[in-house]
Amino acid sequence: MRRPSLRRATPAASRIPPATRGWRAVLSQPLVGAGAALVLFLASAATLVSVLGDPAAGYPQVRAAIPGPAPPGWRAAVNAGQAAGPRLARPEFNLARSPEPPPLSTATDALASAGAVIGGPLKPAPIPGVSRRTASGVLPVIGPDGLTPARAYARPFKASGRPRVAIVIGGLGLDPEVTRLAVESLPPEVTLAFSPYAPRLQEWINRARERGHEVLLEVPMEPEDYPENDPGPYTLRARAQPAETVRRLEWILGRASGYFGVTNRMGERFVNSPEGMSALMGALRSRGVAFIDSGVARASGGGELRASGDKVLDEVLSPAAIDEALLKVEAAALQKGEGLGMAQAYPLSLRQVASWASQIESRGYQLAPASALARIR
Repeated sequence: MRRPSLRRATPAASRIPPATRGWRAVLSQPLVGAGAALVLFLASAATLVSVLGDPAAGYPQVRAAIPGPAPPGWRAAVNAGQAAGPRLARPEFNLARSPEPPPLSTATDALASAGAVIGGPLKPAPIPGVSRRTASGVLPVIGPDGLTPARAYARPFKASGRPRVAIVIGGLGLDPEVTRLAVESLPPEVTLAFSPYAPRLQEWINRARERGHEVLLEVPMEPEDYPENDPGPYTLRARAQPAETVRRLEWILGRASGYFGVTNRMGERFVNSPEGMSALMGALRSRGVAFIDSGVARASGGGELRASGDKVLDEVLSPAAIDEALLKVEAAALQKGEGLGMAQAYPLSLRQVASWASQIESRGYQLAPASALARIR
Protein backbone atom coordinates (compact mmCIF):
# COMPACT_ATOMS: atom_id res chain seq x y z
CA MET A 1 0.00 0.00 0.00
CA ARG A 2 1.25 3.42 -0.93
CA ARG A 3 2.01 5.66 2.00
CA PRO A 4 0.21 8.98 1.88
CA SER A 5 2.41 12.01 1.27
CA LEU A 6 3.03 14.15 4.27
CA ARG A 7 3.54 17.32 2.07
CA ARG A 8 0.93 20.05 2.76
CA ALA A 9 -1.23 20.97 -0.25
CA THR A 10 -0.36 24.29 -1.84
CA PRO A 11 -3.20 26.85 -1.49
CA ALA A 12 -4.79 27.98 -4.80
CA ALA A 13 -3.96 31.60 -4.09
CA SER A 14 -0.28 30.77 -3.87
CA ARG A 15 -0.33 29.47 -7.44
CA ILE A 16 -1.56 32.88 -8.81
CA PRO A 17 1.27 34.94 -10.31
CA PRO A 18 2.45 37.81 -8.08
CA ALA A 19 1.20 40.54 -10.46
CA THR A 20 -2.28 39.03 -10.58
CA ARG A 21 -2.38 38.65 -6.82
CA GLY A 22 -1.68 42.41 -6.55
CA TRP A 23 -4.65 43.44 -8.77
CA ARG A 24 -6.95 41.03 -7.00
CA ALA A 25 -6.02 42.52 -3.66
CA VAL A 26 -6.79 46.01 -4.92
CA LEU A 27 -10.15 45.01 -6.36
CA SER A 28 -11.09 43.27 -3.14
CA GLN A 29 -11.31 46.67 -1.47
CA PRO A 30 -15.06 47.73 -1.25
CA LEU A 31 -14.74 51.29 -2.57
CA VAL A 32 -12.45 50.31 -5.42
CA GLY A 33 -14.76 47.48 -6.42
CA ALA A 34 -17.80 49.75 -6.49
CA GLY A 35 -15.97 52.29 -8.65
CA ALA A 36 -14.95 49.63 -11.10
CA ALA A 37 -18.51 48.39 -11.35
CA LEU A 38 -19.71 51.94 -12.09
CA VAL A 39 -17.12 52.39 -14.83
CA LEU A 40 -18.17 49.07 -16.36
CA PHE A 41 -21.88 50.10 -16.26
CA LEU A 42 -21.25 53.46 -17.93
CA ALA A 43 -19.12 51.87 -20.64
CA SER A 44 -21.84 49.31 -21.32
CA ALA A 45 -24.53 52.03 -21.49
CA ALA A 46 -22.48 54.09 -23.92
CA THR A 47 -22.03 51.05 -26.12
CA LEU A 48 -25.78 50.35 -26.14
CA VAL A 49 -26.63 53.98 -27.04
CA SER A 50 -24.13 53.95 -29.89
CA VAL A 51 -25.61 50.74 -31.24
CA LEU A 52 -29.34 51.20 -30.54
CA GLY A 53 -29.64 55.01 -30.78
CA ASP A 54 -31.21 57.47 -28.37
CA PRO A 55 -33.09 55.52 -25.65
CA ALA A 56 -35.60 58.37 -25.30
CA ALA A 57 -36.38 58.43 -29.00
CA GLY A 58 -39.56 56.43 -28.55
CA TYR A 59 -41.04 58.65 -25.86
CA PRO A 60 -43.54 61.44 -26.67
CA GLN A 61 -41.84 64.72 -27.38
CA VAL A 62 -43.15 68.26 -28.00
CA ARG A 63 -41.37 69.87 -30.89
CA ALA A 64 -41.85 73.42 -32.08
CA ALA A 65 -40.88 73.26 -35.72
CA ILE A 66 -41.31 76.32 -37.89
CA PRO A 67 -44.48 75.30 -39.77
CA GLY A 68 -43.98 74.19 -43.34
CA PRO A 69 -40.91 72.84 -45.06
CA ALA A 70 -37.95 75.18 -45.21
CA PRO A 71 -38.14 77.02 -48.55
CA PRO A 72 -35.12 77.10 -50.84
CA GLY A 73 -32.78 79.93 -50.02
CA TRP A 74 -33.87 80.24 -46.39
CA ARG A 75 -30.34 80.42 -44.97
CA ALA A 76 -29.26 83.24 -47.27
CA ALA A 77 -32.52 85.06 -46.61
CA VAL A 78 -32.09 84.93 -42.85
CA ASN A 79 -28.56 86.29 -43.21
CA ALA A 80 -29.87 89.05 -45.48
CA GLY A 81 -32.74 89.75 -43.12
CA GLN A 82 -30.39 90.38 -40.22
CA ALA A 83 -29.25 93.53 -41.97
CA ALA A 84 -32.82 94.83 -42.09
CA GLY A 85 -34.22 93.49 -38.84
CA PRO A 86 -33.70 91.18 -35.86
CA ARG A 87 -32.97 87.50 -36.17
CA LEU A 88 -35.89 85.08 -36.28
CA ALA A 89 -36.32 82.97 -33.17
CA ARG A 90 -37.62 79.40 -33.24
CA PRO A 91 -41.30 79.46 -32.18
CA GLU A 92 -42.24 77.42 -29.13
CA PHE A 93 -45.63 75.99 -28.20
CA ASN A 94 -45.17 76.98 -24.55
CA LEU A 95 -48.37 78.76 -23.63
CA ALA A 96 -47.12 79.58 -20.14
CA ARG A 97 -44.21 81.60 -21.50
CA SER A 98 -45.31 85.20 -22.01
CA PRO A 99 -42.54 87.61 -22.97
CA GLU A 100 -43.52 91.26 -22.86
CA PRO A 101 -44.07 92.59 -26.41
CA PRO A 102 -41.86 95.56 -27.21
CA PRO A 103 -43.65 98.92 -27.13
CA LEU A 104 -45.07 100.28 -30.36
CA SER A 105 -43.12 103.25 -31.55
CA THR A 106 -42.24 104.94 -34.81
CA ALA A 107 -40.27 102.42 -36.85
CA THR A 108 -36.77 103.60 -37.78
CA ASP A 109 -35.47 100.46 -39.45
CA ALA A 110 -35.09 99.55 -43.10
CA LEU A 111 -38.75 98.63 -43.46
CA ALA A 112 -39.91 102.11 -42.49
CA SER A 113 -37.54 103.60 -45.04
CA ALA A 114 -39.48 101.75 -47.77
CA GLY A 115 -42.13 104.47 -47.53
CA ALA A 116 -44.99 102.64 -45.78
CA VAL A 117 -47.70 104.94 -44.45
CA ILE A 118 -49.30 104.18 -41.09
CA GLY A 119 -53.10 104.52 -41.11
CA GLY A 120 -55.73 105.35 -38.52
CA PRO A 121 -56.82 102.93 -35.81
CA LEU A 122 -59.67 100.43 -36.09
CA LYS A 123 -62.27 100.02 -33.36
CA PRO A 124 -60.90 98.24 -30.28
CA ALA A 125 -62.00 94.67 -29.64
CA PRO A 126 -64.28 93.26 -28.49
CA ILE A 127 -67.03 95.11 -30.31
CA PRO A 128 -70.33 94.74 -28.40
CA GLY A 129 -72.77 92.19 -29.75
CA VAL A 130 -70.42 89.99 -31.81
CA SER A 131 -68.88 87.82 -29.07
CA ARG A 132 -70.01 85.67 -26.16
CA ARG A 133 -68.11 84.27 -23.20
CA THR A 134 -68.13 80.46 -23.08
CA ALA A 135 -66.17 77.64 -21.45
CA SER A 136 -63.83 77.80 -24.47
CA GLY A 137 -63.24 81.52 -24.06
CA VAL A 138 -64.81 84.54 -25.73
CA LEU A 139 -66.16 83.16 -29.03
CA PRO A 140 -67.39 85.14 -32.04
CA VAL A 141 -71.15 85.16 -32.67
CA ILE A 142 -73.57 86.84 -35.06
CA GLY A 143 -75.22 89.77 -33.31
CA PRO A 144 -78.99 90.05 -32.78
CA ASP A 145 -79.11 92.72 -35.51
CA GLY A 146 -77.32 90.42 -37.98
CA LEU A 147 -73.91 92.04 -37.58
CA THR A 148 -71.18 89.44 -38.16
CA PRO A 149 -67.64 89.46 -36.77
CA ALA A 150 -66.45 89.32 -40.39
CA ARG A 151 -68.05 92.69 -41.06
CA ALA A 152 -67.47 94.24 -37.63
CA TYR A 153 -63.72 93.59 -37.55
CA ALA A 154 -62.87 94.05 -41.25
CA ARG A 155 -60.96 97.14 -42.31
CA PRO A 156 -63.26 99.64 -44.07
CA PHE A 157 -62.62 99.72 -47.81
CA LYS A 158 -63.88 101.78 -50.74
CA ALA A 159 -63.10 100.45 -54.20
CA SER A 160 -61.54 102.88 -56.65
CA GLY A 161 -62.25 100.82 -59.76
CA ARG A 162 -58.63 99.78 -60.16
CA PRO A 163 -57.52 96.13 -59.95
CA ARG A 164 -57.27 95.22 -56.28
CA VAL A 165 -54.30 93.46 -54.70
CA ALA A 166 -54.21 92.19 -51.12
CA ILE A 167 -51.41 90.73 -49.03
CA VAL A 168 -51.65 88.54 -45.91
CA ILE A 169 -48.61 88.16 -43.64
CA GLY A 170 -48.86 85.04 -41.45
CA GLY A 171 -47.03 83.43 -38.55
CA LEU A 172 -47.13 86.55 -36.38
CA GLY A 173 -47.02 86.74 -32.60
CA LEU A 174 -44.39 84.06 -31.98
CA ASP A 175 -41.39 86.34 -32.51
CA PRO A 176 -41.96 89.70 -30.76
CA GLU A 177 -39.41 91.67 -32.79
CA VAL A 178 -40.57 90.45 -36.20
CA THR A 179 -44.19 90.98 -35.16
CA ARG A 180 -43.38 94.55 -34.16
CA LEU A 181 -41.80 95.14 -37.58
CA ALA A 182 -44.91 93.91 -39.35
CA VAL A 183 -47.34 95.87 -37.17
CA GLU A 184 -45.42 99.13 -37.33
CA SER A 185 -43.92 99.18 -40.78
CA LEU A 186 -46.39 97.66 -43.23
CA PRO A 187 -49.22 99.73 -44.73
CA PRO A 188 -52.50 99.40 -42.81
CA GLU A 189 -54.12 97.74 -45.84
CA VAL A 190 -51.89 94.68 -45.34
CA THR A 191 -53.76 91.99 -43.40
CA LEU A 192 -51.91 90.37 -40.48
CA ALA A 193 -52.48 86.73 -39.42
CA PHE A 194 -51.54 85.65 -35.90
CA SER A 195 -50.72 82.22 -34.52
CA PRO A 196 -53.16 80.98 -31.84
CA TYR A 197 -50.13 79.81 -29.85
CA ALA A 198 -48.70 83.33 -29.56
CA PRO A 199 -48.13 84.61 -26.02
CA ARG A 200 -50.15 87.75 -25.19
CA LEU A 201 -52.14 87.22 -28.37
CA GLN A 202 -54.88 89.72 -27.49
CA GLU A 203 -52.31 92.47 -26.89
CA TRP A 204 -50.79 91.89 -30.32
CA ILE A 205 -54.20 91.95 -32.02
CA ASN A 206 -55.09 95.16 -30.19
CA ARG A 207 -51.84 96.79 -31.29
CA ALA A 208 -52.29 95.66 -34.88
CA ARG A 209 -55.79 97.18 -34.97
CA GLU A 210 -54.46 100.38 -33.41
CA ARG A 211 -52.22 100.67 -36.47
CA GLY A 212 -55.14 100.07 -38.85
CA HIS A 213 -54.46 96.42 -39.72
CA GLU A 214 -57.35 93.99 -39.89
CA VAL A 215 -56.49 90.61 -38.39
CA LEU A 216 -56.87 86.92 -39.20
CA LEU A 217 -56.38 84.05 -36.76
CA GLU A 218 -54.44 81.04 -38.03
CA VAL A 219 -56.03 77.59 -37.73
CA PRO A 220 -53.42 74.77 -37.77
CA MET A 221 -54.51 72.02 -40.17
CA GLU A 222 -53.04 68.63 -40.94
CA PRO A 223 -50.44 68.72 -43.75
CA GLU A 224 -49.56 65.83 -46.07
CA ASP A 225 -46.42 64.90 -44.11
CA TYR A 226 -48.00 64.96 -40.65
CA PRO A 227 -46.69 64.20 -37.99
CA GLU A 228 -43.16 64.85 -39.31
CA ASN A 229 -44.42 68.37 -40.02
CA ASP A 230 -46.59 69.22 -37.03
CA PRO A 231 -48.37 72.60 -36.77
CA GLY A 232 -49.14 72.19 -33.07
CA PRO A 233 -51.29 70.46 -30.45
CA TYR A 234 -54.64 71.81 -31.69
CA THR A 235 -54.18 70.80 -35.32
CA LEU A 236 -57.41 69.97 -37.14
CA ARG A 237 -57.05 66.33 -38.25
CA ALA A 238 -58.43 64.96 -41.50
CA ARG A 239 -59.88 61.80 -39.92
CA ALA A 240 -61.17 63.36 -36.70
CA GLN A 241 -64.82 63.19 -35.77
CA PRO A 242 -66.73 66.44 -36.53
CA ALA A 243 -67.27 67.07 -32.81
CA GLU A 244 -63.50 66.92 -32.21
CA THR A 245 -62.84 69.27 -35.13
CA VAL A 246 -65.30 71.80 -33.70
CA ARG A 247 -63.85 71.40 -30.18
CA ARG A 248 -60.34 72.21 -31.40
CA LEU A 249 -61.59 75.06 -33.55
CA GLU A 250 -63.43 76.62 -30.61
CA TRP A 251 -60.28 76.46 -28.50
CA ILE A 252 -58.47 78.38 -31.25
CA LEU A 253 -61.27 80.92 -31.74
CA GLY A 254 -61.47 81.48 -27.98
CA ARG A 255 -57.85 82.57 -27.69
CA ALA A 256 -58.64 86.20 -28.57
CA SER A 257 -61.14 88.51 -30.25
CA GLY A 258 -60.86 91.17 -32.92
CA TYR A 259 -60.25 88.99 -35.99
CA PHE A 260 -62.61 89.12 -38.97
CA GLY A 261 -61.73 85.64 -40.16
CA VAL A 262 -59.36 82.70 -40.00
CA THR A 263 -56.74 81.35 -42.35
CA ASN A 264 -55.14 77.95 -42.72
CA ARG A 265 -51.76 77.02 -41.29
CA MET A 266 -50.63 74.22 -43.63
CA GLY A 267 -53.59 71.87 -44.18
CA GLU A 268 -53.02 70.11 -47.52
CA ARG A 269 -54.40 66.84 -46.13
CA PHE A 270 -57.18 68.34 -44.02
CA VAL A 271 -58.75 70.41 -46.81
CA ASN A 272 -59.18 67.21 -48.84
CA SER A 273 -61.33 65.69 -46.08
CA PRO A 274 -65.00 66.40 -46.96
CA GLU A 275 -66.12 65.59 -43.42
CA GLY A 276 -63.46 67.79 -41.83
CA MET A 277 -64.08 70.75 -44.13
CA SER A 278 -67.84 70.43 -43.64
CA ALA A 279 -67.41 70.66 -39.87
CA LEU A 280 -65.01 73.62 -40.18
CA MET A 281 -67.11 75.60 -42.63
CA GLY A 282 -70.34 74.93 -40.77
CA ALA A 283 -68.85 76.22 -37.52
CA LEU A 284 -67.40 79.34 -39.18
CA ARG A 285 -70.64 80.07 -41.04
CA SER A 286 -72.71 79.81 -37.87
CA ARG A 287 -70.42 82.33 -36.17
CA GLY A 288 -70.16 84.80 -39.05
CA VAL A 289 -66.40 84.36 -39.47
CA ALA A 290 -64.64 84.53 -42.85
CA PHE A 291 -62.19 81.96 -44.19
CA ILE A 292 -59.18 83.14 -46.22
CA ASP A 293 -56.98 80.27 -47.39
CA SER A 294 -53.55 80.24 -48.97
CA GLY A 295 -54.89 78.55 -52.09
CA VAL A 296 -54.96 74.96 -50.83
CA ALA A 297 -58.77 75.07 -50.33
CA ARG A 298 -59.64 76.87 -53.55
CA ALA A 299 -61.91 74.01 -54.70
CA SER A 300 -63.99 73.92 -51.50
CA GLY A 301 -67.42 75.52 -51.67
CA GLY A 302 -69.92 76.62 -49.07
CA GLY A 303 -71.92 79.72 -48.26
CA GLU A 304 -69.31 81.29 -45.99
CA LEU A 305 -67.26 84.41 -46.68
CA ARG A 306 -64.33 83.09 -48.66
CA ALA A 307 -61.21 84.09 -50.53
CA SER A 308 -58.27 82.01 -51.76
CA GLY A 309 -54.71 83.11 -52.29
CA ASP A 310 -53.27 83.32 -55.80
CA LYS A 311 -49.61 82.99 -54.87
CA VAL A 312 -47.41 82.21 -51.87
CA LEU A 313 -44.81 84.95 -52.08
CA ASP A 314 -41.87 83.42 -50.22
CA GLU A 315 -41.74 79.79 -51.33
CA VAL A 316 -38.20 80.72 -52.35
CA LEU A 317 -36.57 83.19 -49.99
CA SER A 318 -34.68 85.59 -52.18
CA PRO A 319 -35.46 89.20 -53.14
CA ALA A 320 -35.76 88.33 -56.84
CA ALA A 321 -38.10 85.38 -56.19
CA ILE A 322 -40.39 87.40 -53.90
CA ASP A 323 -40.54 90.27 -56.39
CA GLU A 324 -41.44 87.83 -59.16
CA ALA A 325 -44.21 86.33 -57.02
CA LEU A 326 -45.61 89.80 -56.35
CA LEU A 327 -45.73 90.41 -60.10
CA LYS A 328 -47.79 87.21 -60.46
CA VAL A 329 -50.27 88.56 -57.91
CA GLU A 330 -50.51 91.72 -60.00
CA ALA A 331 -51.09 89.60 -63.11
CA ALA A 332 -53.95 87.79 -61.34
CA ALA A 333 -55.46 91.17 -60.45
CA LEU A 334 -55.31 92.27 -64.10
CA GLN A 335 -57.00 89.05 -65.25
CA LYS A 336 -59.86 88.87 -62.73
CA GLY A 337 -59.90 92.26 -61.03
CA GLU A 338 -58.23 91.13 -57.81
CA GLY A 339 -55.20 89.20 -56.60
CA LEU A 340 -54.21 87.84 -53.19
CA GLY A 341 -50.68 87.05 -52.06
CA MET A 342 -49.71 85.18 -48.90
CA ALA A 343 -46.36 85.41 -47.10
CA GLN A 344 -44.75 84.45 -43.82
CA ALA A 345 -43.19 86.82 -41.30
CA TYR A 346 -39.60 86.52 -42.48
CA PRO A 347 -37.65 89.78 -42.26
CA LEU A 348 -36.83 89.56 -45.97
CA SER A 349 -40.49 89.02 -46.88
CA LEU A 350 -41.55 92.03 -44.82
CA ARG A 351 -38.92 94.21 -46.43
CA GLN A 352 -39.86 93.21 -49.99
CA VAL A 353 -43.59 93.61 -49.38
CA ALA A 354 -43.10 97.04 -47.81
CA SER A 355 -41.01 98.23 -50.74
CA TRP A 356 -43.49 96.84 -53.28
CA ALA A 357 -46.49 98.33 -51.46
CA SER A 358 -44.98 101.81 -51.54
CA GLN A 359 -45.08 101.72 -55.36
CA ILE A 360 -48.23 99.70 -56.12
CA GLU A 361 -50.67 102.62 -56.33
CA SER A 362 -48.45 104.46 -58.81
CA ARG A 363 -48.57 101.43 -61.11
CA GLY A 364 -52.35 101.52 -61.41
CA TYR A 365 -53.46 99.08 -58.70
CA GLN A 366 -55.34 99.53 -55.44
CA LEU A 367 -53.91 98.00 -52.27
CA ALA A 368 -56.80 96.37 -50.42
CA PRO A 369 -57.33 94.44 -47.19
CA ALA A 370 -58.01 90.72 -47.63
CA SER A 371 -61.58 91.18 -46.38
CA ALA A 372 -62.33 93.26 -49.50
CA LEU A 373 -61.75 90.11 -51.58
CA ALA A 374 -63.94 87.82 -49.45
CA ARG A 375 -67.40 87.05 -50.77
CA ILE A 376 -70.21 84.57 -50.42
CA ARG A 377 -69.62 81.44 -52.48
